[in-house]
Amino acid sequence: MLVPKITSTAVLEAPVVRALGLLPTTLYADAQQAVKAVDSGDAAPWAYTTAAEAKELLNRGIAVAVIDATQATDDIGVNTERLAVRYTTAEVAASGVESALQRAQEEGLQRAGAVVVEMTAAQVDEAVTSGGLRRLADAAEACGMGSSGPARVLVEQHGGAWTLEQLRAVAESGADAVVPAEELTVGEEPAEEASQDARLPLATAVIAGSGLHSDRADGLLTTVVVDEQGVCLGVAYSNAASLAAALAAAQGVYWSRRRGLWHKGLTSGATQTLLGIAVDCDSDVLRFRVHQEGAGFCHRGTRTCFGAATGIAGLEQTLAARRKQAPKGSYTQRLFDDAALLRAKLIEEAGELADATDPADVAFEAADVLYFALVKCAAHGVTLTDIERSLDLKHRKVVRRRGDAKPGALANPPAAAAAPSATPIPRTSVLCSDIRAAQPGEQIRMRVYADDTLSKPERAALLQRPIIDSQEIMQRVQPIVDAVRANGDVAVRDFTARFDHVTLDALVIRAPFDVPVLPAPVRAAIDQAYDNIYAFHAAQLADDTHVETMPGVTCSRFSRAIERVGLYVPGGTAVLPSTALMLGVPAQVAGCREIVLATPPRKDGSIVPEVLYVAHKIGATAVIKAGGAQAVAALAYGTETVPKVDKICGPGNQYVTAAKMLAQNDTAAMISIDMPAGPSELLVIADATSNPAYVASDLLSQAEHGPDSQVVLLAVDLSDTQLAAIEAEVHRQAERLPRVDVVRHSIPKSFCLRLPSLSAALRFSNAYAPEHLILHNANARACLSDVDNAGSVFVGSYSPESCGDYASGTNHTLPTYGFSRMYSGVSTATFLKHITAQELTRDGLANIAQTVMTLAEVEELEAHRNAVAIRMMDM
Repeated sequence: MLVPKITSTAVLEAPVVRALGLLPTTLYADAQQAVKAVDSGDAAPWAYTTAAEAKELLNRGIAVAVIDATQATDDIGVNTERLAVRYTTAEVAASGVESALQRAQEEGLQRAGAVVVEMTAAQVDEAVTSGGLRRLADAAEACGMGSSGPARVLVEQHGGAWTLEQLRAVAESGADAVVPAEELTVGEEPAEEASQDARLPLATAVIAGSGLHSDRADGLLTTVVVDEQGVCLGVAYSNAASLAAALAAAQGVYWSRRRGLWHKGLTSGATQTLLGIAVDCDSDVLRFRVHQEGAGFCHRGTRTCFGAATGIAGLEQTLAARRKQAPKGSYTQRLFDDAALLRAKLIEEAGELADATDPADVAFEAADVLYFALVKCAAHGVTLTDIERSLDLKHRKVVRRRGDAKPGALANPPAAAAAPSATPIPRTSVLCSDIRAAQPGEQIRMRVYADDTLSKPERAALLQRPIIDSQEIMQRVQPIVDAVRANGDVAVRDFTARFDHVTLDALVIRAPFDVPVLPAPVRAAIDQAYDNIYAFHAAQLADDTHVETMPGVTCSRFSRAIERVGLYVPGGTAVLPSTALMLGVPAQVAGCREIVLATPPRKDGSIVPEVLYVAHKIGATAVIKAGGAQAVAALAYGTETVPKVDKICGPGNQYVTAAKMLAQNDTAAMISIDMPAGPSELLVIADATSNPAYVASDLLSQAEHGPDSQVVLLAVDLSDTQLAAIEAEVHRQAERLPRVDVVRHSIPKSFCLRLPSLSAALRFSNAYAPEHLILHNANARACLSDVDNAGSVFVGSYSPESCGDYASGTNHTLPTYGFSRMYSGVSTATFLKHITAQELTRDGLANIAQTVMTLAEVEELEAHRNAVAIRMMDM
């Protein structure tokens, strides 16, 4: 990119100085002037200097010291990335352009992270035309990382002003042009190609000098907008006119495809102070680094177009807001007001961080330290930008202190930690608490146990799931349920605004729905899944039962649909049409009169289109735009607009499950639920005939659900080599997953148990009672007769669990946490109730009368006996 050079004699207008400061690199001919620039906030100035002074200047914050190529650099004692060597016009003239460029390539790039070649205009043209400049730039890029990315080549022109054509040619050769600052001007309108005597408009010169180009038909430049920490706020577009306006005003100014020149936030107040511009490695994207004012970059009032700020940036934003106005009882405001308390907390939390050893504890304590440190900063007007600038300056220092602790800091050093064992893997999930997530670079693997080495308590521990404090969760959910029961729609809206950050006008959408138009492949996939699920669940409908138990006594049993059912479909930002299908199709097959879906709304208050399409297909009567415990409570008790239902089905988090159980236990609600729920789980039985890649893919398909998901591998008589092949596949496939961070938590919590036989594996599986059971062994179908406890079974190597999740036809709403010992998955029967009837003839009553009267006498229920006796008197 174009590099402006500032000399000690240059007289520059204030707008030019300000605009030049927005470019990534500025070169100073005077070293002391560069030091002053560092002190005043210039991010990374370069400066001409001598070998003798280079180390001191670098220590004072200069990014790169530019030294004449005739001076030795070996004795400076700094990283060569912080140095650039300069070849003057005299040296180029003495050896010729090609020889000078060759020397810069063979010698200069070995000595420094950049080379600066000074040439006349004619020599620049020769360097470009001959390809010598391109060869030098290619060699620089091949050198790897230099002071600010790959090694750089800068071209300084001597004895003549740059033209835009020359700037483009140098940029196309892969080099950066050094342009004297006095040859540049700033104005809101870029000029056309200027004569050699005229100053170049900075915006036009930047575009030419960086080789910036557009791959769009309209010629606009894609512009990524980031904040001070590099967090992307959104994407806009620029052209020469908008870039000129942005540089002139040092503001976020872009080019709107509809309105033309667009000064961001001029009417809303959400303006941007431009802090810097940069060009990407392919020279087709601009980056604006800005300080964002007001609510944020997005027109919806969020800081970014991708949602609210998170992490440290989100914390800083919150603290800044608390500093201006904190809610009543704010702990942060208390810290702002009580310097002694803040100091004590900083010392306390720093000590806890120093003593932490477990990675999870270190992360937890570090978060506390960061919070209190940023409160301290906010109280004194210090921003993350100030902190990062201080870090950058410290990083640039080449002479550092020893770094010893102050006297007294080690007065009570912690005891030396015990050396880790060679295999730091816990014995079982219950008996040990030191299970930790796999760190980046570590192998992602399950714990491995051999059945013949486990004690009876250890084997029992492997059957247990993580303990959930249901009482504590119930205490959190009960007030939500009570509030919805008392205040109806108002409470549901309030909780949705609080938990989902969505303000709703209407809670309920009633049929007929505006059927959304989906992409053809998505619609076809949903339609195919619907057909399969419908076919399987329709086949579950059974004929009525009629039995004559004795002459004249006929008993019958028939089913009727539950009239009103509520289906909970988790979602919000997620897209879960499969759950809507798995709940809605069996309810439709059963013939439920009212089918009410409840699902969290998206940020704009709408329902996920795929879910709404499924609601239409299953004949839903209403969709509730709410999730969580508040949605369950609304379905259980009914509100002004939410219809009350008789049964609630569907998966959800621990709060949804708690709300379902509370409602079921309240006789005022008069409602039933499908089943309790816990984290997703899967058990695979594999033997020597299994494909390691298939086994690993099935384990990971469930492990990616969440950090609490548990997968179990039962290795039947596998050799060490065979088991290692599966472990290698687990790691290889996991590293490629977008949700690898989730898998790094869930896989180490899971385990592999080595067993001697298939029968032993099936016994363990029945005791474990998994949600999903995959039989990867030979002749898998023959094993079905030995399966007693499982939510759903996947038979053979071509039956991945994913098929059951989406489209094979079976239901994916299944009992977890070992509940498959006594619960079934959702089916057509879930939405049916069965009624029995009996009809006795005169002879039939006579045949059974004595039996009934005798038993009634035994139980001393005289009215029961009399109901038969009074009829017998008429016979």
